[in-house]
Amino acid sequence: MINSKNGSPSINSVPDLVIRCGIIITMAKDGEIISDADIIIIDGKIAGIQKTDQTVRPYTDKTEIIDATDAIVMPGLVNAHTHIPMTLFRGLADDMPLTKWLFDKIFPAESEFLNPETVYYGSLLGCLEMIASGTTCFADGYFFQDSSVHAVMESGLRALVAQGVIDFPAPGIKDPSENLNLAKKFIERWINTSDLIKPGIFCHSPVTCSGQTLKGAWKISKEFNIPLQIHLSETIHEVNDLVKKTRKRPVHYLDQLGIIDKDLIAAHCVHLDHEEIDLLKKKEVKIVHVPESNMKLGSGVAKVSEMIDMGLTVGLGTDGCASNNNLDMLCEMDTATKLCKVFTNDPTALDAMTVLKMATIHGANTLGIGEKIGSIQTGKQADIIVIGLNTPHMCPLHDPISSVVYSAKGTDVRDVVVNGKVLMKNRRYSTINYQDVVKKVTDICTEIKKKAGRNEGL
Repeated sequence: MINSKNGSPSINSVPDLVIRCGIIITMAKDGEIISDADIIIIDGKIAGIQKTDQTVRPYTDKTEIIDATDAIVMPGLVNAHTHIPMTLFRGLADDMPLTKWLFDKIFPAESEFLNPETVYYGSLLGCLEMIASGTTCFADGYFFQDSSVHAVMESGLRALVAQGVIDFPAPGIKDPSENLNLAKKFIERWINTSDLIKPGIFCHSPVTCSGQTLKGAWKISKEFNIPLQIHLSETIHEVNDLVKKTRKRPVHYLDQLGIIDKDLIAAHCVHLDHEEIDLLKKKEVKIVHVPESNMKLGSGVAKVSEMIDMGLTVGLGTDGCASNNNLDMLCEMDTATKLCKVFTNDPTALDAMTVLKMATIHGANTLGIGEKIGSIQTGKQADIIVIGLNTPHMCPLHDPISSVVYSAKGTDVRDVVVNGKVLMKNRRYSTINYQDVVKKVTDICTEIKKKAGRNEGL
């Protein structure tokens, strides 16, 4: 029987898609797992969840079936902080401190090589990588974001795509005084064009954006009722610079500007003191933990368990491929929990269920769309992934949640559904031609490598 509550289709509706006979991690309640169950999908939404032997099957030839026998079915992963066009710079500048990496390598590379075409193909490659590893929704911030929007639309993924804002010449923005005008026009172009994509603004950091720029970005974001993204307290160098300049720690400085509230998404948040964390909690700021990038750049370890214990909403992100070097959220979960345990000397810290929430329902809440996605429940949008169990490292299956967090790899993701549309089935892409994208990116990056070799700044 198909449930018909929460705006779901009627009991007599014919399913568009059925995911059959899976072990479902719903994320609707702590530890809720339904074995040997079917998920019925109609008009992009979850219309019902039933035990396989009880499912009424008013199927037609148009009903697509995904057989999830010997597989885990769960909500799609939410990458709450990344820069997908930076797939172009994967491996270009490794093993460097953040300031040198950013100012001596990445900023010059972006200035030299980014244009609408390269951003489009870098974004397509990022979308392919995320689909292949089970991410169905992500938050992005970069430049030439019209190109990123086109790529995301082609991919079928769900995203918050934000125009980057920074107070010096940047790709596509020769005059920094125009950055907010360009960001506002970007939002106006895309604000009502897609149910899957929401435009926004990404302010690089309180160090690289003036108070005037930050307040202007905040005003625009409020006007369109969209969240503002920012890097916050990523390095101790950044914190010290801001304290020297403003005599305030970063969170208190942003609060003075009036932009600490529930619509701010702050990534990294490594070097916060207890008072700052407390203020972020009181103002309901959303946090994104980015452990692998923080580790690689030697930025430090965020007090993520303290934040969660205090009740903050904390999502999980990969950052871009120039500082990670992958977009695999399954890998990010494994790293996040183990890093927290060794940092706190507590093997119970950031347990598997908690980190899985960060990558699903809490990630969705971080982006302000937890009522739509992040759990498998009747009435929610069908953003769902299937993880195969027919590999040695996924056997035996004592605890599905533990296996997803500690054992699964991106390559174990077999099927990906977003908004009821199948984006990957049996590891075959449905929306993007993998070979064409890889060939184009390889050609672009061959040119990057040639030019980088002639440019001492790169």
